[in-house]
Amino acid sequence: MIKVIGVRFRHVGKIYYFDPKDYPICEGDHVIVETARGVEYGFVVLGPREVSEEKVIQPLKSVIRVATPKDDAREENNRKKEKEAFQICLKKIREHNLDMKLIEAEYTFDNNKVLFYFTADGRIDFRELVKDLAAVFKTRIELRQIGVRDETKILGGIGICGRPLCCHTFLSEFAPVSIKMAKEQNLSLNPTKISGVCGRLMCCLKNEQETYEYLNKKLPAVGDYVTTPDGLKGEVSSVNVLRQLVKVLVDVNDEKEIQEYKVEELKFKPRHKKIKLSAEEVKACANLEKEN
Repeated sequence: MIKVIGVRFRHVGKIYYFDPKDYPICEGDHVIVETARGVEYGFVVLGPREVSEEKVIQPLKSVIRVATPKDDAREENNRKKEKEAFQICLKKIREHNLDMKLIEAEYTFDNNKVLFYFTADGRIDFRELVKDLAAVFKTRIELRQIGVRDETKILGGIGICGRPLCCHTFLSEFAPVSIKMAKEQNLSLNPTKISGVCGRLMCCLKNEQETYEYLNKKLPAVGDYVTTPDGLKGEVSSVNVLRQLVKVLVDVNDEKEIQEYKVEELKFKPRHKKIKLSAEEVKACANLEKEN
């Protein structure tokens, strides 16, 4: 076991482990640490704790110091400089007539580098832009192309649920999401219904997937034949996954009737239901499953 603290460098960013050494560090403190990008100012989101060595990427770097008021002032000044850098970069992009969308500018804590995040449809030749920016800022310049999900995570927004976006509030990493998850949850496969602000499949499809998989295993599939408590045999016409109710088409007095039963009242042979998509469904939603 190794004693570590968890540090974030960006809002809802990935958590990185560092050796707290003998500093009295608590959750909520700010610390100065050394990273691959240089000296950085981070926010402690996990207080000192012991974790297994398998969860730590070696070599584990140590905290340089707990942030001082001077460090806090420098970080605040960097945030102001980032706004100015953003406007300067926008102007330079227009001058070079580049087809790219600038998303964010970021200074490293030691001002050793300025990073500019942007989106674009394809590859962009920004070599001349970098030269111009380096001449203005007199430091190292890095332009980093990001995907639409990362863009939405940075900018934030409101989802169709009416709440702030998950990726901008608590989701530190993106989980793989597929069309089959929407199918498993009996959702409409209309891309406009199951895609988020970013245009990709909604991340929240992943949140309930495990529950739906468990509940669906207890239900018969539409088209299966079951035996009702009355001893009647009928075909399943529809199922309500969350309420665990099944509508069965049965013969009553030589007439077809649809009756609803609780799943535990029915007799049937459970089987693993494979989720299949029609050619139209695959074609309509293929663009949503593309990687950023």
